[in-house]
Amino acid sequence: MRSLILGGMTFLFLCSPSLHAEPKSLFDGKTFAGWEGDTEKTWRIEDGMITAGNLDVLVPRNEFLCTKQTYGDFELKVKFKLVGDKAKANAGIQFRTVRIPNHHEVSGYQADVGQDYWGALYDESRRKKVLVKPEKELIEKAAKIEDWNEYTIRCEGPRIRLWLNGTLTVDYSEADEKIDRTGIIGLQIHGGAKSKVFYKDIRIEEIALKGK
Repeated sequence: MRSLILGGMTFLFLCSPSLHAEPKSLFDGKTFAGWEGDTEKTWRIEDGMITAGNLDVLVPRNEFLCTKQTYGDFELKVKFKLVGDKAKANAGIQFRTVRIPNHHEVSGYQADVGQDYWGALYDESRRKKVLVKPEKELIEKAAKIEDWNEYTIRCEGPRIRLWLNGTLTVDYSEADEKIDRTGIIGLQIHGGAKSKVFYKDIRIEEIALKGK
């Protein structure tokens, strides 16, 4: 019986499509260790949260706080809150992204936040367009305006899925094989609005796809 059980466990292990590492936190709640960006004027830490923006003056331009490490296949969870001018306030979470040399912008996928882009997948600075936008009715039920929300971002090979507060909003497969499947992770504050964004509980679980 023992050999049968062990054999069955081995079979399930071998047939598993992916192997998961232990989830780890990307933010220690106290420092910017492992991150880089404009931490002098834009990004700061308040009460164990990463925050940027101002409710009294316009955010001058897009800014991104990015990981120093790159990631390929993973499941990322981030809690966030966006407050301010509802018509203009915007933020987002970058992934499979790169810094544009000698520029404040980045290029890559973004899980969008704010305006009518909640739950959407945007291609920042590359194709400069929304790749998938969920139905308005779905977002009205899922999004918590000016309150805490959570994104789950799962990347496996060409497939990208986004969940907003547990509701699947994007299931996208990248058809362009030239687009890199690795990159940094970034937190955005969008320019042009009186707004403030908060990020916390940033956790990643790396995935090793079978056969890679």
